[in-house]
Amino acid sequence: MPKPLRVGMIGYGFMGRAHSNAYRKVNQFFDLPYQPVLQACCARKEENIRAFAEQWGYASYETDWKKLIARDDIDLIDIGTPNNTHRDMALAAAEAGKMVLCEKPLAMNVAEGEEMCAAIEKAGVANMVWFNYRRVPAISLAKQIVDEGRIGRAFHYRATYLQDWTIATDVPQGGAALWRLDVDAAGSGVTGDLLAHSIDTAEWLNGPIRRVSAATETFVKERVHAETGQVQPVGIDDACMFLAVFDNGSMGTFESTRYARGRKNFNTFELNGENGSVYFDLEDPHILQYFKYADPKSGEKIESHLTGWQRIHVTNSEHPYMDHWWVPGCTIGYEHTFINAVADFLEGLDSGKPVQPDFRSALRTQKVCDAVLDSARSGQWVEIAR
Repeated sequence: MPKPLRVGMIGYGFMGRAHSNAYRKVNQFFDLPYQPVLQACCARKEENIRAFAEQWGYASYETDWKKLIARDDIDLIDIGTPNNTHRDMALAAAEAGKMVLCEKPLAMNVAEGEEMCAAIEKAGVANMVWFNYRRVPAISLAKQIVDEGRIGRAFHYRATYLQDWTIATDVPQGGAALWRLDVDAAGSGVTGDLLAHSIDTAEWLNGPIRRVSAATETFVKERVHAETGQVQPVGIDDACMFLAVFDNGSMGTFESTRYARGRKNFNTFELNGENGSVYFDLEDPHILQYFKYADPKSGEKIESHLTGWQRIHVTNSEHPYMDHWWVPGCTIGYEHTFINAVADFLEGLDSGKPVQPDFRSALRTQKVCDAVLDSARSGQWVEIAR
């Protein structure tokens, strides 16, 4: 029988639901040494968190996150709250000896992230940051292809992450629903919210980014604050684009915006190498496109009349994670990436091999995000701190 792992969930919004669903379903599809138990959840408004607890099956709830962390019947703290709360909650959880899972981005800035990493590592507690797109089977297959040497020497990496939900000028900022538009709660706009995903994926596939040159734009300069009703300046970036140079010498381009009309969650990447290329589009998540130019072992070129992009339907049992799901040809979706992530975390607890990305790995992404924003302010290339 798997050992119980008692979860304390802080937050009940989009990520609170995604994480809770993963905890509830993971043991139904993976044979694991641990089984998450929905012990308690937490939010400030009692009426809301009571309803959330009842809907998702939490045994109890709290309205003070400090009380939740102090409870003896909690093993793991999951931080699914706005970015400006991550630091204090993670530090308290580490001090209490709890495992910590945290939503991305790790922190408001590198200074906070360094403090969080130091506390987590001093406490020696298991930890993970929810960069869930690593657990899309097609993206994991891209990682496998790169690790097998099938791309060869990397030349170019390009990523886009486009949405359109903030174009209207009457969209307010702040509050429970729109805290991502409030710089005091989010720290940044698309850079921390969207490009953090792109950066994490890029460094996972193609290695560390060495330096960046960036530009940002805020198209709507003032918005009504949802909580105060006052018109206030908008401090977050609506759009960001940056150039990157990787440690391996390859060049990268990154673009993100919430002003791409018609794009809802358009997240793509392409990696071009000497022997091949891979391309992924989250709006077609079960497909990985792969171009093979030469055999990775012999170096022999493919006959020119046989070259072309392959559309790999990533649903076979040989593909990452898919042996836990359905028969070939049946796809999985967004929510399954969180289930796959929880499964990896629980397996890591048993094996003793820390799951990635952990806090230290997420700090790398935070350093790139901070460098991007610094470059946008200065108009200069910025080196990534080691």
